[in-house]
Amino acid sequence: MKKTCLPLLFVAVVVFVACKTGVTNGFVGVRDGAFYRNGCPYEFNGTNMWYAAILGSRGQGGDRERLCRELDTLYARGITNIRALAGGSDGVQNRPSHTWPALQPEPGVYNDTVLEGLDFFVAELEKRGMTCVLYLNNSWDWSGGFGTYLEWSGAGDAPDGSKDWDAFQKYHSNFTRNGRAVELAANHTRFMVSRTNSVTGRRYADSPSIMAWEICNEPRPFTQYSGITEDEKLRVWDSFAQWIGAQAKLIKSIDGNHLVTTGSEGFYGCAKDSGLLVRIHSFPEIDYCCIHCWPNNWGWCGPAIAETSICRERNGVSAPQDMLENAIRRSEWYIYMNLRILSVLGKPVVLEEYGYPRDNYEIRPGSPVTARKRYYDYIASRIGCADTTRLKGAKLAGANFWGWGGEAVPTADRWRRWAPYTADPAQEEQGLYSVFVTDRMN
Repeated sequence: MKKTCLPLLFVAVVVFVACKTGVTNGFVGVRDGAFYRNGCPYEFNGTNMWYAAILGSRGQGGDRERLCRELDTLYARGITNIRALAGGSDGVQNRPSHTWPALQPEPGVYNDTVLEGLDFFVAELEKRGMTCVLYLNNSWDWSGGFGTYLEWSGAGDAPDGSKDWDAFQKYHSNFTRNGRAVELAANHTRFMVSRTNSVTGRRYADSPSIMAWEICNEPRPFTQYSGITEDEKLRVWDSFAQWIGAQAKLIKSIDGNHLVTTGSEGFYGCAKDSGLLVRIHSFPEIDYCCIHCWPNNWGWCGPAIAETSICRERNGVSAPQDMLENAIRRSEWYIYMNLRILSVLGKPVVLEEYGYPRDNYEIRPGSPVTARKRYYDYIASRIGCADTTRLKGAKLAGANFWGWGGEAVPTADRWRRWAPYTADPAQEEQGLYSVFVTDRMN
């Protein structure tokens, strides 16, 4: 196959140099199916740092000095785009898997300390000419999101997905059909997108460091549970797509300067239905498409996808290294499939989440990451590289690895309240997918 690839410089992950260097301050836009900033093509390399607002706060859990150092380190390594949580950090549940502190502990009641932490984060990005993608909701319960909005609407307690996956899906599939839950989520979107930054005095809508608003982290219709009828499934899909479109339109009605995207995992996040994938990205208010890719979580490193002790036992200790070629092959298939499906829309496509385990399923900072480095190098080779034979120039316009753990040194395998924040949410082993500042990626 014929591919045309733009030059890449590998640092921690990869650095892409566009048509000029130095700090830039313009809004990111889309033209002819590509990103532009200040008139230059903008193909970025980024990371996920969901906890940025907490780290930027002055309250417990905050560490502004660390946040500034982390941003300097990322910028020096060519990581210029950060995807962070600006919603879905909801509720006051005492579940061990729930992030803390909550941004919205009660409906419409906000933690000003965390809000000001988000303001500080965005202000620091502006100083460095960096950009961010801020997601406003979450389909997973580690930060509230769908489940918390349903609980607030009176739908009963959300089931624990780790104990009953069918019950979890069935409950969460009701989110987009529950008028009160949808209203509460829309209220949050309206509040955040309309916000004025307390640090800069500038409206969020006028900040060039916000690349995009994202409707939700990994929105799913959650219809892959036993016993659901075909009619019921289609009704959920319809309400799911309508909700995506309505949220996108709401954001654009408040903020016409910034891009909007879905937060979808792609084909897998759309119940493995290509029509639904195209539908949710086809709204004119959706500026670009996004996909995620998780080789270990999706069974490409072996059948076990749970905690590392189970993975070692069932997949083999060295599975991350032994199954690397399979993981790359399956990832290539998944990326190509999504690019092919979405190519009809003519919009940029971003791989905004991807991760790979450390060697031998270790989780400690400093443990080897040889397989991960090779996987990341593979992803880097896909950015800005167009398959002109099959896809008529369709390519990944950017990628964000999951995720940046930076200076954090986990104090236990599982997160405990007020422990250092890593890329791994509280329900995961700390260090599982984190890239620490001590990791050698080149």
